[in-house]
Amino acid sequence: MEDIILESDGENLIGLYFFNDSHKNIDKFEENSTLPIFEQTKNWLDDYFCGKEQTKVPKYKLPDASEFRRRVWEIIQKIPYGKTITYGEIANIIAKERGIEKMSAQAVGNALNQNPICIIIPCHRVIGKSGNLVGYGGGMNNKKILLELEHKKTRKWNSFSSYFFLLSLFLNQNSKVVFFNCVCCWT
Repeated sequence: MEDIILESDGENLIGLYFFNDSHKNIDKFEENSTLPIFEQTKNWLDDYFCGKEQTKVPKYKLPDASEFRRRVWEIIQKIPYGKTITYGEIANIIAKERGIEKMSAQAVGNALNQNPICIIIPCHRVIGKSGNLVGYGGGMNNKKILLELEHKKTRKWNSFSSYFFLLSLFLNQNSKVVFFNCVCCWT
């Protein structure tokens, strides 16, 4: 699993995503370890990766977005741990709400691609119509790992024997960012 980056406006979580090549300006960040929201999010992630029930979600703030995009994000927040839904099923929910015959599953995928807070807003739980893993801004390998973790925890298969985050905290001029190096091991 790749590093996880947390971003805050100082009070709220405004980003939780996997580090990838689009984060090339990492060297401009300075160390910071004082924001309570980062500690709250780290605790939430600890519980998530250990398969514990998620009760207190860290306070987050979503960017301005279209009504459609916000509705897609609301729907995926209701997908239970260990369960999945298809892009088409989400499109059908929205089409029914709007009183229209059909909605594009691709439009749902585009909305999910703009999700700034992965894992907490669980876009990894959305799959293709035939059950295949398609599309994930955090990388297909990470999507597979997250779904396997949830599946194992809900089925009580192999336990998650070891997990830790090597924590480095960084501060940008306008937003605060935390980097978690996530190492996950299964027995």
